[in-house]
Formats: sequence, structure tokens, C-alpha cells
Amino acid sequence: MQRAPVIERVSSTLLDQLRQVSFPTLGHFLEAGFAHYGMRALVPNERMIGRAVTLELGSPDALPVNRALAQLAPGDVLVIDMKGNHSHAPVGAVTATAALSAGAAGVVVDGVATDILELRQIGLPVFARGTSALTTKRRDTGASHFGATVQCGGVNVDPGMLVLGDDNGLLFADATTLADVIETALASDRAEPELLARLNAGEPIATVLQGYSSPSIRHANEEH
Repeated sequence: MQRAPVIERVSSTLLDQLRQVSFPTLGHFLEAGFAHYGMRALVPNERMIGRAVTLELGSPDALPVNRALAQLAPGDVLVIDMKGNHSHAPVGAVTATAALSAGAAGVVVDGVATDILELRQIGLPVFARGTSALTTKRRDTGASHFGATVQCGGVNVDPGMLVLGDDNGLLFADATTLADVIETALASDRAEPELLARLNAGEPIATVLQGYSSPSIRHANEEH
């Protein structure tokens, strides 16, 4: 049986900061790692933060998915690369329930999922390109690879990368990349309510936005 690769622990400090930050704010300071807009949240109003556990599914087989589910640990996100197959759904109610029972933070499929109503009742974050009633089959043709670098939404995803997702989209990044910008992103979030209040109060836009980009924010944008 294929075993999950050894994945470094992410610091509790960084995880706590990521729980506080608005994910689109990270988009001010990072350019790479954002999945194609076609990858969307099937379970609305949920945020996902976890470590990538990867599966490349070269054939619409259900058994490799089951084995991958058995490898999940709390905080993991199962990331499935369907190799361009956007017809067969490898994830549905049973898959999501199994992932949830393992303590997973979510599931991401570069393809389609099924059981959309049940997924929303289960509440585990699930991201995919859409839905289908056509599913994978209970077989294993040997065309899958567990724990390898995969493609998801146009991004190369390594096992252990952090996966951030909400209704706005998905971001895959290593811990060092996120740690480099998180303080600046949090500072931007803290400044935003005052900016919005001034705009809502009718203050001239040019006056409000003139000082919006602080030196640290400008520097982060130049770096990334």
C-alpha cells in the first residue's frame, strides 16, 4: 500500500494568523499559487485551511480514493488531480463523510463532485469545477499515484503545501511563502475598516485612497 509522505508540521502561530486573515488580502501580496477561477466552493460560507495530501487519478477508479481517505490525518486536505477528466465524480456524500470523520479540513477535486445537496448538509469544505451524476467505479486499474506532485486548477501542488479556500477561490502555498507576507496582510486587514468607514461617510475618494498603500504594503507588492 502506498504510504503518505512525511509532512512537516506547520507552526501554530502561522495557522492562527491564517485563521484571522482575509484570503483575498493575500492576493495583494502574492501572485502565484492561486487556482483557476473554475475551481469553486461547492459548500458555501466555509473557510478551509489545511495541508495537502495528493492523489493523481489517471482513471475513474474509486478504490485509490478510498485508500487515500484511509491515510488522512486531522488538518489534511485531500487534493485529487483528475488528469483532465471532468466527467466522473470521485467525491460525494460517502467520501466527504469519511474525510470529515478522519478530521480532514476539506477536499479539492480538479474535476467534478456529486451529491451536492448532501455535501452542503455534511458541511465539509469541498472544491471542484462543478457537479455530475456520473461517478468513479469500484475498481483500480493501477493508473493512480498517491503522494506525488499534482496539478490542481493550474497550480503544481506538492504534498504538505498549505491549502486555503473560501467562496472567493483557492490558494496553494508553502508555509515560508505565507509567513513572509502574513504580517503585512493582517495589517492591511486591520486598516480596511477605517478606510471603508471614511468612504461610506462621503470623504473624497482621492483623499481616502491617497495614503492607503503604506510603505510595507508597497514593498510586499514589489517583492511578489
